[in-house]
Amino acid sequence: MKPRLNPATAAPAAYKAMVALETTIKASGLEPSLIELVKMRASQINGCAFCLDMHSKDARAHGETEQRLFLLNAWRESLLYTDRERAALGWTEALTLVAETHAPDADYELLAQQFSGAEQANLTFLIGAINAWNRIAIGFRYVHPVANAHAKAS
Repeated sequence: MKPRLNPATAAPAAYKAMVALETTIKASGLEPSLIELVKMRASQINGCAFCLDMHSKDARAHGETEQRLFLLNAWRESLLYTDRERAALGWTEALTLVAETHAPDADYELLAQQFSGAEQANLTFLIGAINAWNRIAIGFRYVHPVANAHAKAS
């Protein structure tokens, strides 16, 4: 895979605005571990290898376990996630797949039980941002780092 364009140099003002949104979300009070789980789950759905690589490393840096990262795709069938995380992951799926789901009331009700109004808004901005980053990374063919020579040759 060959990168197509560097949007940071092609449109620096827009890129700076995306980074500013990330900075605001990180300072919003949402737990860093929750932020990374949401980014991972949206990136799984969207198939963004670059973001999955980045956010799995970030999640580990925030203390996330390998087991929870490995089971994230099947979070509904695992007992490893809290009710708050489940509400966030359900909302992440609903909004990432919004053309199919139309953000169901049931998902919103679970969200509202676990998150304040400000947290709901910040979580929704987070979900929108990671979906935008996924589209940027996939569209411009961002390439994640590769650790071994065999993978590079493939």
